[in-house]
Amino acid sequence: MRRSLSSVRSPLVAELVEALAVDRVDHNDLARRLFARDASVITGGRTGVVCFPTSTEEVQACVRVARRHGRAVVARGSGTGLAGGAVPCDEPVVVVTTKMNNILSVDTDNRIAWVEPGVINLDLTRALTPHGFHFAPDPSSQQSCSIGGNLANNSGGPHCLAYGVTSAHIVAAEVVLADGSRAMLGDLTAEPAGYDLRGVFVGSEGTMGIATKIAVRLTPNPPALCTMLLDFATVRDAAMAVSGIIAAGVVPAAIEMMDAAITRAVEQYVGAGYPIDAAAVLLVEVDGLAGSVEVERAIIERVGRANNARTIRVAANDAERALLWKGRKTAFGAIARIKPNYYLHDTVIPRTKLVEVLEAVYEIADRHQLLVMNVFHAGDGNLHPLLVYDAREPGILERVHQAGAEIVAVSLAAGGVLSGEHGIGLEKRKFMAQQFSADDLDHQNRARRAFDPDNVMNPGKVLPTGASCGDVQHLDTMPEGVWL
Repeated sequence: MRRSLSSVRSPLVAELVEALAVDRVDHNDLARRLFARDASVITGGRTGVVCFPTSTEEVQACVRVARRHGRAVVARGSGTGLAGGAVPCDEPVVVVTTKMNNILSVDTDNRIAWVEPGVINLDLTRALTPHGFHFAPDPSSQQSCSIGGNLANNSGGPHCLAYGVTSAHIVAAEVVLADGSRAMLGDLTAEPAGYDLRGVFVGSEGTMGIATKIAVRLTPNPPALCTMLLDFATVRDAAMAVSGIIAAGVVPAAIEMMDAAITRAVEQYVGAGYPIDAAAVLLVEVDGLAGSVEVERAIIERVGRANNARTIRVAANDAERALLWKGRKTAFGAIARIKPNYYLHDTVIPRTKLVEVLEAVYEIADRHQLLVMNVFHAGDGNLHPLLVYDAREPGILERVHQAGAEIVAVSLAAGGVLSGEHGIGLEKRKFMAQQFSADDLDHQNRARRAFDPDNVMNPGKVLPTGASCGDVQHLDTMPEGVWL
């Protein structure tokens, strides 16, 4: 076992200080504890030294110093990840990109902006608003998550139903590779020559390198939009309405669904005007030209009533629309009023299987005597069942993780996939063999090793084999409570 760094400056720390500055290299106990986890339930990470570069050259220096001292490298943005992708193992050098937070250029003619990885998602959209544009991917954590983290996890969000997830909005990226060299993946032309290495890199969760400059696609602000809240007496009716809207030829900008438990929690927390006696609500938004928005609104209303919608409310102004969305985007925070902890997977299933999979999720939670709250991107079948619990309760973690594993199995059996936006990280890698064959995993590993032959960039993540972190390589067989 490698000896932990002490308060005495080690050669590794000394070289990093020389490459950066003494106030941007931190190896005290508090910093190492703070950066030992992300927003997932995974604990027990082990940080070596934390670095805060401000340029591509400094990121390169961090990687080269780490390599000279036999350390792995873990990139970290805002730490909002929910799958343990930024949890460090075996005392790596943690490269935090939050100080690289500049919007470098905005080209509205070509609809491209170059940004650094530490730019906050919502800050980018706010900066683009005067120009008449926005950045379309809008995770619920957009007030705090970074563009670099969105790229790493190929993040989604409510409005990705119509506009596509992050990969559709990343045009090119300058990246630092495992040997400290710099590469440009993708370019600004309509049809770049050669292999789409940009597409391979987006969603690689820091296992192929660190993005230091990112060219993002700008989306024009729509001339008109309509935000609707539909409520139902049963979850089945709400789920059937989702399929009915798409079947009617309407692809809204967003269709979000919340069940009774989370709706009550959100309403008590935010006061958005959600009906607390509903079994389920749909938050539906359409945008575009005014005429088409009105046509689609009428279709959604017709489909909603055909599926027994009790009431249909249309936001009267921007303030009401913002309040409805505030309720949806603070849903995860609202559950703290119920119990202090939650655990979730973000499997994606076919829309046509929503009813049967949701019924299975409720059955699984009931059988394990757990409270489940469902709030999710219903339009693209991206589930977010939150198993809400108190970690101080004896034996609760075993039940929570058994229920989570069963939810994954049900989703995959329905033709689904493991993750829609949160990534695989540490949390889901033990399930990878349930979705992929041995050949599939082997070829994914070969692609990874083409970028990182020595497996030093965020090792132990995503793939179930080939981990190099001391404890993490055994996680797949350890009891959940040991590491969670």
